[in-house]
Amino acid sequence: MLDENLKAQLEAALAHLKSELVLTASLDESVASRETRSLLEEIAAASPKIKVVESRDEARTPSFAIHRPGEAPRVRFAGVPLGHEFTSLVLALLHVSGHPPRVSDEELARAEKLEGTYRFETFFSQSCQNCPDVVQALNVLAARNPNVTHVAIDGAAFADEAEERGVMSVPTVFLDGEPFATGRMELGEILDKLDTAGNKARAEALEKAPPFDVLIVGGGPAGGAAAIYAARKGLRTGIVTERFGGQVLDTMAIENFISVPETEGPKWVENLKAHVRAYPVEIIERERASRLVPGELPAVELESGATLRAKSVILAPGARWRNMNVPGEEQYRTRGVTYCPHCDGPLFKGKRVAVIGGGNSGVEAAIDLAGVTAHVTLLEFLDELKADAVLVRKLRSLPNVDVITSARTTEVIGDGARVTGLRYEDRKTGELHELPVQGVFVQIGLVPNTEWLHGAVELTGRGEIVVGEKQETSVPGVFAAGDATTVPFKQIIVAAGDGAKAALGAFEHLIRTSAPSA
Repeated sequence: MLDENLKAQLEAALAHLKSELVLTASLDESVASRETRSLLEEIAAASPKIKVVESRDEARTPSFAIHRPGEAPRVRFAGVPLGHEFTSLVLALLHVSGHPPRVSDEELARAEKLEGTYRFETFFSQSCQNCPDVVQALNVLAARNPNVTHVAIDGAAFADEAEERGVMSVPTVFLDGEPFATGRMELGEILDKLDTAGNKARAEALEKAPPFDVLIVGGGPAGGAAAIYAARKGLRTGIVTERFGGQVLDTMAIENFISVPETEGPKWVENLKAHVRAYPVEIIERERASRLVPGELPAVELESGATLRAKSVILAPGARWRNMNVPGEEQYRTRGVTYCPHCDGPLFKGKRVAVIGGGNSGVEAAIDLAGVTAHVTLLEFLDELKADAVLVRKLRSLPNVDVITSARTTEVIGDGARVTGLRYEDRKTGELHELPVQGVFVQIGLVPNTEWLHGAVELTGRGEIVVGEKQETSVPGVFAAGDATTVPFKQIIVAAGDGAKAALGAFEHLIRTSAPSA
């Protein structure tokens, strides 16, 4: 199952086990069970502290639980956790054994003190780059709290169950059999949903924080670069962000960040966060800004009720996927309407899907999905595809892809539970068509996260923050950078550069406004 490199890495990691472990497996003679048995045998061979036993007590086969001898299992994998989830498996072994997880002391204490009984199930796919964060967070919670159990389920291996439970997007989390959450989440976000008392205490503590020299709203490339540059100037710097990394977390391949030939979004974000943490920057995560109040000491109000104040503010809220804004889109979101082909593509194996958008993202999505699904139809609003010529040639060479241009999507249709098709208009003839599909992948660009800034700073008609050559906004002491601004090229490297400019602009502003009068 594992190549020699992975075996060596596994053996090195398992040298850190703190106690003996038992892998209790529910297996039969299927191909998937034989693969699981082989994987477990290789894990056991990598450490004398691990043994494998088989039991048919679990309904899902193949599956296996990780637990200490004599303890009831609380962490289980259903399916073969390879791909992006192999790291989750290795970490689960370590954390169940007692090895400390890489989370904050505050989060660990909240996890251990959480009251009540919780039975979590997470559907993942091996190709999903967002799933490991959720799987690993819930595994940590289960490993540290005896009242929590977690089963990570490969949606492709248990396709019938996924379909029966309406899972059409990963990661999808169930709590006690009921839908709990979809999409990327870390441990702190999960605890916030479960521990309301802790949320109130956190907001009260933030309210008492002294003013920052520079407060950055947003933790993507622009925000991270701004924080590093501001901290290096000796400024008291804070970042407030809903999730550190922003859209880059949802990016698979990064091949155009100069000096880094190739990486993946989550890994790039991990390096950025480590770089920021090398400086005395206060990172306030899982907080959403709701209002900017300009003034001599600008204030940022948060949805949690807290207000943060600063001598200068850098706005780097980024952007999000643009919606089609047609009937049925919201109703069938995560039930056939999705925005991440890498994450959700495996759930549509053997099905017919549509991709909306003929730019690079849309064409790349269609190429990717063509290798998994039965058929892909790409719909583009304009008369021709906007993607790079090399991508278009590749797309048109695929036998199970149709391309329809001059198509305006008018409605997503379904049976009340999931997508069954979509309707579109031929813009040249006005004729309406209905396309039977089971999935709709939306890839039509970005919209800036600036609704909360209306009336506070100058915005364009598209909602972009108007900035000058030093990233200054229309409000003195307030700067902006990244995809939410009027800068024309929405690229990671451009956002990072503009974040650095914004920090230098804020530093210059603070020098001038703090200088003694003549």
